Amino acid sequence: MIGVEVKDNESIDRAINRFKKMVARSRILNEYRDRQQYTKPSKERREALKKSIRDQRRRDRNQF
Repeated sequence: MIGVEVKDNESIDRAINRFKKMVARSRILNEYRDRQQYTKPSKERREALKKSIRDQRRRDRNQF
């Protein structure tokens, strides 16, 4: 479970921002959204293939 202790002389807004960063880095919300609905394994494979192609094109574009 993620928690943030408010330090001395720290504003609540800053503590909330630290909490948001911790949640984003832990990928809890991404996993929660993924589990909201079932996706077929074939569709997951297709999406993973598309993602790998996009990433490869991005890497190729940045190497020049």
